Amino acid sequence: MTTITLLTGKAAPLPGSDRLSGIAKHPVAGPLILDSQGFPGDEQADRRVHGGPEKAVHHYPRDHYATWTGELGPLPLLESPGAFGENVSATGLTEAGVAVGDIFRLGGALVQVSQGRQPCWKLSQRFGVPDMARRVQDTGRTGWYYRVLEPGPVASGDALVLIDRPAADWTLQRLWHALYISRLDRAELQAIAALDILAEGWRRHAQRRLDSGRVEDWSPRLDGTP
Repeated sequence: MTTITLLTGKAAPLPGSDRLSGIAKHPVAGPLILDSQGFPGDEQADRRVHGGPEKAVHHYPRDHYATWTGELGPLPLLESPGAFGENVSATGLTEAGVAVGDIFRLGGALVQVSQGRQPCWKLSQRFGVPDMARRVQDTGRTGWYYRVLEPGPVASGDALVLIDRPAADWTLQRLWHALYISRLDRAELQAIAALDILAEGWRRHAQRRLDSGRVEDWSPRLDGTP
């Protein structure tokens, strides 16, 4: 069990750009009613690649902030949660210990880990670090998304409690390693393609790679797609 900070944000122009993004999140006291589409008042500028039932809630580990500060220096963005566009900030949970399909009680809602986060160019723009999206991708410090199994009220200070682990072997770190590091391990790709609790888009990526026998370009693109 850990307690959370709840964050939401409105779509606004990115620094030095006229492109809109909802990546800037700010703490809210709540409670807010979480439903299948996320939190009320939390905006995504491009719904083609952000938001939706499989990306209703973004969780980014507070544990990573100290590491990023050590690598990037004392950036003001890293002084408080919300730098990575997260809705949920907490300590004690990272990609090494959280698995695809994990079910958590989040305040009065029930959520399930659906996929890892795919970093896009907006992270680089937000941080003013040209290769920030690539750094997030290459380190595996990506955070993850939840789908909502049961709607309910959520507020800062609420507990995040693990309820069930239907696929304990499939940590987000293992998933990241299979897709970004080993990349063409057919046994891992076959397992990912068949992992029905994983978001459908990620299962399709694995199947396409199996079918083609090659690695697609996973570089963060301007539209945020892999």
